[in-house]
Parts: sequence; C-alpha cells; structure tokens
Amino acid sequence: MTKSHDTPDDGDAKTQFARQFIEAIPHSRALGMRLDAIGDGTSEISMPYDLRLVGEPRTGVIHGGAVSALMDTCCGAAVMSHPDAPSGTATIDLRIDYMRAATPGDRIIAKATCYHVTRSVAFVRATAYDGDPSRPVASATGAFTIERPKGGKS
Repeated sequence: MTKSHDTPDDGDAKTQFARQFIEAIPHSRALGMRLDAIGDGTSEISMPYDLRLVGEPRTGVIHGGAVSALMDTCCGAAVMSHPDAPSGTATIDLRIDYMRAATPGDRIIAKATCYHVTRSVAFVRATAYDGDPSRPVASATGAFTIERPKGGKS
C-alpha cells in the first residue's frame, strides 16, 4: 500500500488519480478527509475530529453521517485502486453497521478492501475506528459500479 500523507507527490498514476478524485469531492474537503494509504484494491482514509461535525452536543460524538461519508469515500477509493484498473466508480449500495460512538476528540480512520470485481460491479468491505482497530466504530459492505477505461477489459 502506498503511504500518501508522508510523500504527497509519490505513487503511480492510479494513486494520483484516486487522490485527485478524493480531493475534488466537496464533502471530502469539508470533512477534512486525508488519503493515508492506497494500493491494490485497498485504501485508508482518515478524518479529524471537528466540532462542526458533532451530532450530539451533550456528548461531543461525531454524527453518523460524517462517518458514513468517510466510509463511502474510502470504499470508492479501494475500488479505484483495484488491479483491474477501473477509471471511475459510484456507490450502488452501502450497508453500514454502527457498533459504538466514536471517541470525542479522536481522528476516525476508515480502511476498505475491494475483494471481488465483476465486469461491472465491485464488492467492498470496510471498517472505521478511532484509537483501537480491534474496537470498530462501524463496519460496512457495499457494491459499487465500475467504469472501465475505453478499450479496457470487459
């Protein structure tokens, strides 16, 4: 997996394309998402704690919608980095199971793996956590469309 935040100008064309794609999404910028690692059908994207995203003011817990957006974006990046080289993707279906509230003040990290690709659909699994990967905040499974480059495999 390519570590993107350490050397922002590193990586192959697919990594650069995924980074540019994520940075171009307005909600990704607004949520402060950072592409931390990507490669071979996997991705890791994190999001800082931000008071603007708190869904429950009494507890300081981040709103589930922000976690959902993070996981969706991370899954899409995993699809875009798959070795079959799709050039674009869109979410068909994404099921997210929330297991616990994220710890107020902690960065949330999402990791996704694109584990199966057909001619037109990619299947992805993801988890989101804060301090401890063994205690997920949420897990997700999804299906994404894939757009292959003109003249690509079918």
